[in-house]
Amino acid sequence: MRRITFLLITCLLSLSTSFAEVSLPNFFSDNMVLQQQTECNLWGTADKGQTVKITTSWDQKTYLVKAGKDGKFEVKVQTPEAGGPYEITFNDGKAVTLHNILIGEVWICAGQSNMEMQMKGFKQQPVEGTTEELLRCKDSQLRLFTVKRHVSLTPRYNVTGQWNEANSASVRDFSATAYYFGRALRSTLNVPIGLIVTAWGGSACEAWMKADWLRAFPKVKQTITVGDVSKLQQRCPTALYNGQLYPLIGYGIRGAIWYQGEDNVPRYDYYAPLLKAMVEGWRKEWKQGDFPFYYCQIAPYDYSLIEWKGSQYLREQQMKAESMISNARMAVLMDAGLEYGIHPRKKRQAGERLAILALSNTYDVKGLPEFATYKEVEFKNDTAVVAFDRSKEWVYFEHGTTSKNFEVAGSDKVFHPATKVWVSRNRVYVVCDEVKKPIAVRYAFKDWVEGDLMHDGLPVSSFRTDNW
Repeated sequence: MRRITFLLITCLLSLSTSFAEVSLPNFFSDNMVLQQQTECNLWGTADKGQTVKITTSWDQKTYLVKAGKDGKFEVKVQTPEAGGPYEITFNDGKAVTLHNILIGEVWICAGQSNMEMQMKGFKQQPVEGTTEELLRCKDSQLRLFTVKRHVSLTPRYNVTGQWNEANSASVRDFSATAYYFGRALRSTLNVPIGLIVTAWGGSACEAWMKADWLRAFPKVKQTITVGDVSKLQQRCPTALYNGQLYPLIGYGIRGAIWYQGEDNVPRYDYYAPLLKAMVEGWRKEWKQGDFPFYYCQIAPYDYSLIEWKGSQYLREQQMKAESMISNARMAVLMDAGLEYGIHPRKKRQAGERLAILALSNTYDVKGLPEFATYKEVEFKNDTAVVAFDRSKEWVYFEHGTTSKNFEVAGSDKVFHPATKVWVSRNRVYVVCDEVKKPIAVRYAFKDWVEGDLMHDGLPVSSFRTDNW
C-alpha cells in the first residue's frame, strides 16, 4: 500500500512539474509599457527543455522558444507603433497572459535620493506643488514602476516592484523628478510613457557600476566582499548594479535619466571619467547602441551642514562629463537648490528640464529652450569678458541688470567679489576695483548660491576660468 501511495505521489509531482507555469520577472506583468517599433526582449523561466509559445495580440504572431538546461528562455518580439492596450500570452502547456500592455516610450530613471524622492516628499521635506499635482495626475497612458531597494554581491535575476497606472495613489509614492519628466513627455508626444525608477538615497556612482569598469579607478575599492555589501549598502561599489540594475538590463528602452552626485562630492576629482565609464558600461550591457543619457547637475546646498565642502567642483565635473559622453546632456539646477536642505523642493524644474533635453535631442521637438554653456574669457585691461555657447537668445540676469555671484582674481590668485557686472548680448562683463589686471573669473563657484545667470528661461551652470 505504501509503495502504491509513493508511486501515485511521484506520478502527480511529475505531471505537475511537466506543466509548470512559466515564471517571469516582475517587470514583465500587467500594465507594463514596451518600447515601440523595436525588437523587445522578453525572458523568463520554465521547465528545462520545455518549449514556450509566446503570442502577441497586436499582430497575432507566435514565437517558439525552448528553455535551456537552467530553465531560462529569452525571445525578441517586434513591437508596432505606440498604442494599446494589448496582451501577451506565454504557454508551455499552461497559459500565462499579461493584460493591459501599452506600446510607447520607456525610460530608466536612476540615481540617489533626489531621483528617489517621492512626490509626497520625505519627512518634513516636501516637494513643491505636490497637492495641486495629485489632483490632476490621473493618466492611464503613463505607467510607473519602482524597483525596491536591494543590494547584492552578485547579479540578481529579478527585482521587487509592480507596474501602476498614474493616479493620485501611485504618483504620490513615485519619484517626483521622474514623474514630471514623464508627464512632460506624455503631454508633448501624446504616446504612452513607461518609467522604471531604480534609485537609492545616498548611493554612490560606484555602486551602479560593474566591477570590471572600476578597475580604471585605483581609488575605488577593488575587492568586494559580502561584509562590504552588508556594511556599506548603497555606497558599496557594484552593490546596486548587481541588485537593482542588472535585472533590468535588456528591457527595451529609449534612454535613461540620472540624478546623482551628492554622495560623490568628497571624491569629486574623478567623477567625470567615472560617470563616462558607467554610461558606456550600461550601453555595452544593454546592447542598444549609444542610447540617450540625460542627467541633472546637483543643485546648490550648504554642504558645511554635513561637514563636507567642494560641491562646486563636483558640478564642474558634471559639466565636463557632458563633452566626454556621446549623446548625453546635462540639466542645470543652479536656481533650484535649497540652502539648508540637500533635497530641493523644486522637482518639477528637475524633471521638466530633463524632458526638455529628451524632447529636443531625442525626439527632435522644435522651439524648446537651450542651456547656454561657458565658452571662454578674454581680458581687456581691467575687464573680463565672458562668452557663451548655445546662447543665440543672449544671456541675462534673473533679478535685474547685475549679479553678485561673480569673483575676480589677479596674479596673486586671490579672489575678490566683482564690483561691476553687466551683460551685452551673449557676453558678461566683469570688473573688480581691487583687481586691476584680472587673470581669472568665477561664477557661482560655491557650495550654496542662488544662481541668477540665465538664458532663454534656463540657468547657466556655475563655472571658473582657472584650474587652481
